[in-house]
Amino acid sequence: MKYRLLNFLACPYCKDKGFPLKLLVFEEKVYEERRPEVEKKPLCDLYCGLKRKFVKELEEEPPCEQCLKIEVVAGILHCPSCGRWYPIIDEIPRMLPDKYRKAREDLDFLERYRDKIPPEILYEGKPHNLKSGK
Repeated sequence: MKYRLLNFLACPYCKDKGFPLKLLVFEEKVYEERRPEVEKKPLCDLYCGLKRKFVKELEEEPPCEQCLKIEVVAGILHCPSCGRWYPIIDEIPRMLPDKYRKAREDLDFLERYRDKIPPEILYEGKPHNLKSGK
């Protein structure tokens, strides 16, 4: 997942659309061979995912070329408003509706990265968490 995607993603369950989602990165990969040329900066109009700040709050020019070379391989997108979390697996954010998520897969993911995930997601996250086992 590109950091740039945080500029576009919002929680589909929140009335306030849970924007921006909080990103927890467990593993990332840098593709040095990518040499993107950015003519207009910033690429993101609202939120810079790499700097984790709103664009209007940035004090320096955003690192768009650097951002485009990085992929988040594994991590979590978390909505602090409603407590939902979405795994990032093999560079793909899995933002499925609750009814289509598989509890066993979510619980396995939480166990695999247990030491990197904050307690509020591990034990209170929606739709599945380690406390409820679902």
